[in-house]
Amino acid sequence: MTQEKVPVIVPISHPSEGSAGRTGLWRVFKPIINTNKCKKCFICWLVCPEESIEEGKDGYPEIDYTYCKGCGVCSDNCPTGAISLVKEEG
Repeated sequence: MTQEKVPVIVPISHPSEGSAGRTGLWRVFKPIINTNKCKKCFICWLVCPEESIEEGKDGYPEIDYTYCKGCGVCSDNCPTGAISLVKEEG
């Protein structure tokens, strides 16, 4: 039996300032990505409710903290534990 490869097509969207404004101002916890643990699966991008994660120049996920509200969904769904939440300073 041969395994057939199926292409995955995912819509790409970019965050925009909505009626709630820049949601990053509400953040209490800040997600930090450890690139040593990250496998570039982009599940974090897929589950982020604010669409604040994009591919960075180095190919790793990058968080736009202007829109990230620190909900922790990315951290909870990261299969390698590469995203940790730290208390926001100030």
